[in-house]
Amino acid sequence: MKSKNSGKDFCMFGLPGMFCFFAVVIIPFVYGVYLTLTDWDGVSSTKNFIGLRNFAGVVRDSQFWSSLILTFEYVIVVVVLVNVMAFAIAYLLTRGIKGQNFFRAGFFTPNLIGGIVLGYIWQFVFSRAFVSVGESTGWSLFGISWLSTPGKAFAALVLVTVWQLSGYMILIYVAGFMGLSEDVMEAASIDGASGWKKMTNIVMPLMMSSITICLFLTLSRAFMVYDVNLSLTAGGPYGTTEMAAMHVYEKAFTSRAFGLGQAEAFVLFIVVACISGLQVYFTKKQEVEA
Repeated sequence: MKSKNSGKDFCMFGLPGMFCFFAVVIIPFVYGVYLTLTDWDGVSSTKNFIGLRNFAGVVRDSQFWSSLILTFEYVIVVVVLVNVMAFAIAYLLTRGIKGQNFFRAGFFTPNLIGGIVLGYIWQFVFSRAFVSVGESTGWSLFGISWLSTPGKAFAALVLVTVWQLSGYMILIYVAGFMGLSEDVMEAASIDGASGWKKMTNIVMPLMMSSITICLFLTLSRAFMVYDVNLSLTAGGPYGTTEMAAMHVYEKAFTSRAFGLGQAEAFVLFIVVACISGLQVYFTKKQEVEA
């Protein structure tokens, strides 16, 4: 009777989830791998098998590798800034300051705004608000729109991403800080550990599980950025802020080289999977239990 009930429970609760997972993730992934071996343009009904020719095209596509290198630079800056800022703010918001719950909610709010809407809001800020400030104050930093020059456009993209992602990471770090054992912290204070030694030798190792999660989420979201990239800079000026995900989309749907675009997407997937897997492996090894 127990086994029958278990099978019935699995069919009721497990099968729908498995069906959705296979329908939305596994089957499209396998079909996408198949498309990398064809010359499909995304429209026609014929898909001619061409083997690994698309992957040879990926190797020859200098624009793809340029966008991938730019994405690496973007990911490094975003991951460092988001996690350092989120960790520091979360530490302050667990010190018992007045109104800390209000500040937690406030910092999380940007994460609730969709990337497309967020990009258009900040496009107005950079192109209109900052320029008005520059005209009234004479500050050269805001003299022209940040989105009109390559270096400032990249900085604008980083700034918006950090502003959006930090709130979510703050909540994870806050949960980690609140889970720290008070006994361990008191014992460290009794043993004479200073603030910096306590942070590096006790707090950081105990927070590694939260750091692992935040690094993984930040890495994956930064590598696959598209919506903010599209609405804020649209890859401009002159393609200098076109990230890898945007290049893949343009190759597949605008240039109508769907097979080549799918091959580039597969290469991007492998890169992200390898880097994220290595990050999780090495940070997991640093985790300790109180």
